[in-house]
Amino acid sequence: MARQFVLATITLAALSSLSSAPAFAQGHMGTPKEQKACSRDASRFCRKELGNDMAVQGCLQANRAKLSRACSKVFESHGM
Repeated sequence: MARQFVLATITLAALSSLSSAPAFAQGHMGTPKEQKACSRDASRFCRKELGNDMAVQGCLQANRAKLSRACSKVFESHGM
């Protein structure tokens, strides 16, 4: 459960670069490097799920074989 929360936070942080600045103020965090690593993949594969971090996480996991190397490494670094 804790890993899912961490990954959801990272995923949402990655997506926050696609949304407005107030998303950061709402506690969506992650390193800038992690955000950059997955934002393009989230936009490409999970556009209709944007705004629902758990759905985006599931979408990215479902598209794991198609993810960029950088985004895949984010998932791997969190044991996913």
